[in-house]
Amino acid sequence: MAEITAALVKELRDVTGAGMMDCKRALNENDADIESSIDWLRSQGLAAAAKKSGRAASEGLVGVITSKSRGALIELNSETDFVARNEIFQEFAETICKIALDSDGSIETIKASEYPGEGTVAEQLTHQIATIGEHMNLRRCSIVEVQGGIVCSYMHNAVKEGLGKIGVLVALESSADEMELEALGKQISMHIAAANPLALDRNSVKQADIDRERAILMEQARDSGKPEEIIEKMVEGRLRKYYSEICLLEQAFVIDPDISVGDAVEATSSKVGAAIKITDFMRFSLGDGIEKEEEDFAAEVAAVAGGS
Repeated sequence: MAEITAALVKELRDVTGAGMMDCKRALNENDADIESSIDWLRSQGLAAAAKKSGRAASEGLVGVITSKSRGALIELNSETDFVARNEIFQEFAETICKIALDSDGSIETIKASEYPGEGTVAEQLTHQIATIGEHMNLRRCSIVEVQGGIVCSYMHNAVKEGLGKIGVLVALESSADEMELEALGKQISMHIAAANPLALDRNSVKQADIDRERAILMEQARDSGKPEEIIEKMVEGRLRKYYSEICLLEQAFVIDPDISVGDAVEATSSKVGAAIKITDFMRFSLGDGIEKEEEDFAAEVAAVAGGS
C-alpha cells in the first residue's frame, strides 16, 4: 500500500476542506490516490464539490488587455504583495500584456519576444528579479478572440487599469451596436468574476466530469434506500442543479438573479434586434492552484498523519 504522507493529507484537505482524520481515512481507503479520495469524501458527504484549482495563495498581478475582437490575460507572480504594488513591477506587467496581445498566447513565445529597448521578455524578467530582489514568474497567458463581434474585459480589485487580482475576458459574436455589446459584455464579465463558471454550456462539460459527477450522485442517492427508478430521477435532478452551478449560460445572473445569463443574452438580443452569442470566456484568479507554505499547519498535519 502507498505511504500516506503529511503532505498528501494536507493536499487533500486543502482541496476538499474535509477534516484531517477524514482525509487520512480517505487516502487509506483509496491507496493514497488523490482523485479517488476526493470522490470518496464527496460520496460520504464529507466534502463539497472539489475545485481542481485548490486554494489561491501566491502574490503578484493578473493583467488584462483588449483590442476590439481580441483580448489577452496574463498572470505575473511575485513572492510578496509589496512587490505587486511596486510601480516598476506594474509597468512590467502592463508591457507583457501588450506583447501577449500580439502573440499566440504561449509563455515560450512571449518570453522569446522582444521587450521594448531591453532585449527579450525573458531577459527583462531576469533583470527585474535582480533589481527588485524577489523571484518572479510569468505563469500563464490566455488569448480570447472572436470573428464578427467584440471581446470585453473586467478586472476585479484593480490596482490600476487592467491590473488586479481577478481578470476576465468574454467574447460576444454579434453584428449589434458595439456600445450595446460593451454594456452586456461588462455585466457578463463581472458575473464571471463573481460566479466562476467552469464551462460555457452543457456541451462544453467534459464527458468524464459528467460521468464522475453522476457516479458520486448515484452513490449518495442509493443511501436513501429508495427504488432504483426513483434514484435515477433524483440523480437527473441533481445533475441539472450541477449544470446550473458550473455552466455560464445556466447560472443565475448576478445582476438579476431571477434570470439566467443565457436569458440575459437573449433579452439583449431582442432589444438590439441582432443575435448575440457568447463564444468563449476566460477567468484568471491570482494564484489559482499555487499554495503558500504554512509551516505551523504542516506540522499539525504531520502529527496527525504519524499518530495512527
